[in-house]
Amino acid sequence: MNLETALKEAMTIDGALGVAVVDYESGMTLGTAGGGSGLDLELAAAGNTEVVRAKIRTLASLDIRESIEDILITLSQQYHLIRPLQQSNGSLFLYIALDRQRANLALARHNLRKIEQGLEV
Repeated sequence: MNLETALKEAMTIDGALGVAVVDYESGMTLGTAGGGSGLDLELAAAGNTEVVRAKIRTLASLDIRESIEDILITLSQQYHLIRPLQQSNGSLFLYIALDRQRANLALARHNLRKIEQGLEV
């Protein structure tokens, strides 16, 4: 599936507030869906780029040679999931913000994995 289709499919996940595909090397957002006044996806993408970079540096410092499956940030009212896209050699990640009241975290992770597998970048 193409990027636009993947973003639309991610927005069908229960509780989805916004989704983006981001290049963590450049910090550039390749595409977004959702968001709005309560969620600036461009700003969130830039901030999460730093999260991914920091985690990759930390794993390298610890000499852990595993790939990151996902990173979860839990807020009082939201979940933020960051999923590096393996087929992009790790330079891209999928980011989704979810409403905690409406989201099923396990199902959201499962659905993001399926979207990643079908995404052609």
